[in-house]
Amino acid sequence: MTVRHADRPRIALTAAIIHEDPERALFKGKALQFSEQKMAHAVWRGGGLPIQLLDLREKEALEQAIAGCDGLLLQGGADVAPVCYGEQPLRPEWGGDLIRDQHELAAIEVALALGKPILGICRGVQVLNVALGGSLYQDIETQVADSLVHRDWDRYEIIEHEVALERESWLGEAFRDHGRAGSSDGALTLLTNTIHHQSVNRVGISLAVSARAPDGVIEALEVIRADRWAVGVQWHPEWLDGSDEGGAHRTPGNPVFSRFAQVCRERAVGRT
Repeated sequence: MTVRHADRPRIALTAAIIHEDPERALFKGKALQFSEQKMAHAVWRGGGLPIQLLDLREKEALEQAIAGCDGLLLQGGADVAPVCYGEQPLRPEWGGDLIRDQHELAAIEVALALGKPILGICRGVQVLNVALGGSLYQDIETQVADSLVHRDWDRYEIIEHEVALERESWLGEAFRDHGRAGSSDGALTLLTNTIHHQSVNRVGISLAVSARAPDGVIEALEVIRADRWAVGVQWHPEWLDGSDEGGAHRTPGNPVFSRFAQVCRERAVGRT
């Protein structure tokens, strides 16, 4: 069913950033802010209207932009800087993107204050966790014993693993008709992609774990309350679009976006 334009909730997508680089030919090294194409397509396909949320370095601009939208979506991308959760990088290349972190942490604060629903994808669940007082593993392979391979540059979207959802969670409900029964603990099992080397360590205040990988790595967090709604998933559901490229045998990602759009729509009506 096609969703009419007037019925589509406006969903603000935080921008990924390519920072200034005098050696880069494109735009002669100027800073760029952008969205990955399939993310915008997934939001639209799910019934939302994607709106780019730019980092204008002004709190007033951020407040006005989020106030004019019905939900906030935190996209994937660069590492979260360890200094944001009180640590120093274990390696220089894990220093993260502090500029983007500061923008997204401020956006989360504004969205929570305004009662806007939040959805975090990959990096998004990590920065959401940090915003609520949690911490991260800077590198799963280094810090988590007996872990699966969660990211491989050469195989990238090819690698996959199962994810066990808590049936009584929001995600469990969203995927009720798409997952399959897991072990005797009542979990619902999905088959997803995996493209991350960092993950949630200490869980942030008010957040509950709603999914894990077979090695115990946290794959989803959520808090569902009358005054606060936030969900984050560690995989990339926007790439699980049913195409051969996205892995047609994997669990489709659309339920995340369609249910999030529904929540944004319902909560916007409630605020009105």
